[in-house]
Amino acid sequence: MTELELYRLLLLVSFALAGAAFFTTGAIVAPYGRHARPGWGPTMPKRLGWALMESPSVVVFALVFLAGPRADQFFPRLFAALWLVHYVQRAWIDPLRMRGPLRPIPVAIVASAITFNLLNSYLNARGLTAFGPTYTWRWLIDIRFLYGMVLFIGGFVINRWADTTLLRLRKASGGEYAIPKGGLFDDISCPNYFGEIVQWIGFAIATWSLAGASFAVFTAANLIPRAIAHHRWYRRTFPDYPRRRTALIPGLL
Repeated sequence: MTELELYRLLLLVSFALAGAAFFTTGAIVAPYGRHARPGWGPTMPKRLGWALMESPSVVVFALVFLAGPRADQFFPRLFAALWLVHYVQRAWIDPLRMRGPLRPIPVAIVASAITFNLLNSYLNARGLTAFGPTYTWRWLIDIRFLYGMVLFIGGFVINRWADTTLLRLRKASGGEYAIPKGGLFDDISCPNYFGEIVQWIGFAIATWSLAGASFAVFTAANLIPRAIAHHRWYRRTFPDYPRRRTALIPGLL
């Protein structure tokens, strides 16, 4: 089997994992954060676990990217920069910003996330530099690139704003969960997840790649059930939780 044949097989695996994640997380709420509960085996400190499971998306992505034959070209470098801006923040900065009583995270969750991030990082880095589309300078004025970049940047800003709002809220409430308010929080319970889904849809469109598409599909499959679980938790926990809010998409879901 050639590497290209293996790559295509792994793309199919990635799409299949998205389907499995959607049905699994819809049936069983992942046991970390506010949904933490016993019975899921050994645990580790949340900061350490978070850094371990997200770091492959920085380290492995960078190593695979730099080894690719198109690593010195403008568009692959641009898309790699977008990817790394997100994941350096997520892997190494966000754990330091965590506040409140941090519940341990199951080792099984960390291991499964590491496995997916290894696969996803390889697919996207190798796609950008070897097996995906070849971009010319005309891509700068292509509607797919322009629209995708708008979605990526907009989703990134929403995601960062929402995460920062939640961190400030927990700090203000002494580390306890409270009802977030303002901006998109007035319409949906999880604008952070909404922003992340929009962001990776934008990446898939801007790169016009199957690897980007597989990640966008997986992100939605993983975060939609998680957002619904968060929304239900808010309603159970806070009797005065605003009834007009939906989980993820204003007025729809």
